[in-house]
Amino acid sequence: MSALVLALIAGAVVGLALGALGGGGSVLAVPVLIYLLGFTPAAATTASLLIVTATSLTALYAHARAGHVRWRAGAAFAAAGVLPAALAGAAAARLPQTVLTAAFAVIAALAAARMLRPATTGSGAGNRRTHPGKAAGTGAGLGALTGLLGVGGGFLAVPALVTVLAFEMQAAVGTSLLVITVNSLASLATRSGAAVTLDWAVIGPFTGAAILGAWDGRRLADKVSGPRLQRVFALVLLAVAAFMLADTLT
Repeated sequence: MSALVLALIAGAVVGLALGALGGGGSVLAVPVLIYLLGFTPAAATTASLLIVTATSLTALYAHARAGHVRWRAGAAFAAAGVLPAALAGAAAARLPQTVLTAAFAVIAALAAARMLRPATTGSGAGNRRTHPGKAAGTGAGLGALTGLLGVGGGFLAVPALVTVLAFEMQAAVGTSLLVITVNSLASLATRSGAAVTLDWAVIGPFTGAAILGAWDGRRLADKVSGPRLQRVFALVLLAVAAFMLADTLT
């Protein structure tokens, strides 16, 4: 199968995940870029940030039109992650490739485990008081993760917004896309001068397919049970994480 066809298929899956779940697609983009499309880990994390930024902006627009984005709270949450994302993005260029790959595999496995757990709903949570320090700390942690591993952090942002800021699920999914976009842009800003060769003939089609997939994902979220989509994606992600970890350790 040609690199172009692989990029189009993978991009569509990444876009579907981001559009339907508000995150998760980016943690598939990195292993696909490394193992199927021949990118180095450093190039894959940078390319993933480019793909995630463009796709998240598209999905954010779709969710904003539906009124599922809480701009003020989302902007404050994202702002806490800007500096950590930038610092971690600069540090990532100095880490060994095997360390990045192993760290990514561990985070992907944790994300899959978190997605397989029963979802926490936002109903009845509105009476809880949100601790500003906890919200800022969570936002900073997501920013650092984005900068270091090239993932948007949506698979962690959605449950964080539900449990820390007491968002209902639809608002958490839409607002997480704002957080992803801001963190990804901050990390990309620090990587712009890094000596990483990017294959734009692959990244372009990958991004285009992801953007189209994000629109379909937004519609899919209205038709298919969110927990069902999340379970299927989590199982795929768990298998990918196991493969990456085994490959790193052997």
